[in-house]
Amino acid sequence: MEIGKLKNHMCEYFVGKESVVENVLICLLAGGHVLLEDVPGVGKTTLAKTLAKSVDCDFGRIQFTPDTLPGDVIGTTIYNMKTGEFAYKEGSVMHQIILADEINRTSPKTQASLLEAMEEGKVTVDGKTHELPKPFMVIATQNPVEFLGTYPLPEAQTDRFMMRLSIGYPDAEEERRLAGNFLAGKVADQIESICKTEDVLKMKEAVATVHLSEGVIQYIQEIVDITREEKRFVLGASPRAMLALIRASQAHAYLEERDFVKPDDVKAVAINVLHHRLSLTSEAMIQGEDVDKVLKALVVKVTVPMK
Repeated sequence: MEIGKLKNHMCEYFVGKESVVENVLICLLAGGHVLLEDVPGVGKTTLAKTLAKSVDCDFGRIQFTPDTLPGDVIGTTIYNMKTGEFAYKEGSVMHQIILADEINRTSPKTQASLLEAMEEGKVTVDGKTHELPKPFMVIATQNPVEFLGTYPLPEAQTDRFMMRLSIGYPDAEEERRLAGNFLAGKVADQIESICKTEDVLKMKEAVATVHLSEGVIQYIQEIVDITREEKRFVLGASPRAMLALIRASQAHAYLEERDFVKPDDVKAVAINVLHHRLSLTSEAMIQGEDVDKVLKALVVKVTVPMK
């Protein structure tokens, strides 16, 4: 399966945001999760459905609300009076690709129920562990505009997302094309799969074998390290962030049909991988600093390896 064909297939249905499609595919092949932060109606749900149907993966949706319970997400055990035994009832998380819609609408306790699933690909209910289907990916959405009734995601949660992406509004030409697709009935629910789950697993294995030189590994480590030294950030990027940056760089190289990582691959994904893991100090916010600008300036400072 050529990854370029998959990307083009998705772009036929998810119009106008090729870079977003590319980054979502990077996260899928790198074994990561995506946090989509954007205004309503720009296609977050369509993107998740387009991905799931294109790769023939089981799709599930969790609509988070303040009264959503952890058991709704990871499942619960129910007593069977006929057999006299407890049986596991699956929760909404038992799908290959999950749309966690408005994840910041639910309580911190329910948010935390996803931590084990996102990190280890399994859930533990009443002391028993249940494996999640593979591949497993969470595409979570949150609205940056409406703050009433929301709970900010804790650092432990945001750190488990490989990338934070924003779709934004399409330009005029793209929006007309979107209207044309709508009128022609070309919608996400009618997408035909272009590859199988087995193909995705094979591509993930191939991504893990993409070569990184010692120079590129050091380059990645220095990018992460400089965020820890920056006094305008409350906390620097974690070791998990470094590993995410490594794998995302490998996946980017794979999308470029290369079997080795270049510094350009690292720079292409660094901002999306690191941005949501960093927060400004109160002093920096008062001075009008912006995480993106600070981070981009720091990345530029790091010496690019020759090989």
